[in-house]
Amino acid sequence: MNGVTTATHATGGRGARERILRAATQLFYRQGINSTGIDELARAAHVSKRTLYQHFASKDELVAAYVQGMSQSGPTAPAGLLEPAAAPARDRLLAVFDIMGHDRVPTGCPFLKASAEIADPRHPARVISARSKQEFVDALIRLAAEAGAADPDALGHQIALLFDAAQAQGVALNSAQPAAYARSLARELIDRAVD
Repeated sequence: MNGVTTATHATGGRGARERILRAATQLFYRQGINSTGIDELARAAHVSKRTLYQHFASKDELVAAYVQGMSQSGPTAPAGLLEPAAAPARDRLLAVFDIMGHDRVPTGCPFLKASAEIADPRHPARVISARSKQEFVDALIRLAAEAGAADPDALGHQIALLFDAAQAQGVALNSAQPAAYARSLARELIDRAVD
């Protein structure tokens, strides 16, 4: 997925919380949650560890804030999928595969990555990840219904499954090709589901 901030500009003073979140988003997404230490986060955000802990009582709290931020404004946030309504629903269903980009290697889904790194299903980041994935499915179901699918629930789930599988395989193979295959399969599913 894209939508990850790649720079932390300001240093010191105001805006420390935002810089910490930007740094966490960049580092957690790119190199993983468990591989990113507090010292590295503080350096990347241009804050002291003390300042970091003033804004986030623990790394777990920061991880949850990172996942929450991705759920609200990341590329698969439901609000983004459901707009623009000017485009036909059928096109918007296929456009979810464009999020991954067909000419670059995917970097994976932040929610699947967080869930893979955090064993406890009750951890706030896992709970937010599960909710975000369900909201993504729900948005696809609504789009499938809008497109006129005979069984919008099934079509929404199938497209979500293809999307997640394409991301996972793309990361594992270091290839953009799975996204293109998934989009092609989704087109066939949509053609069969929508009269």
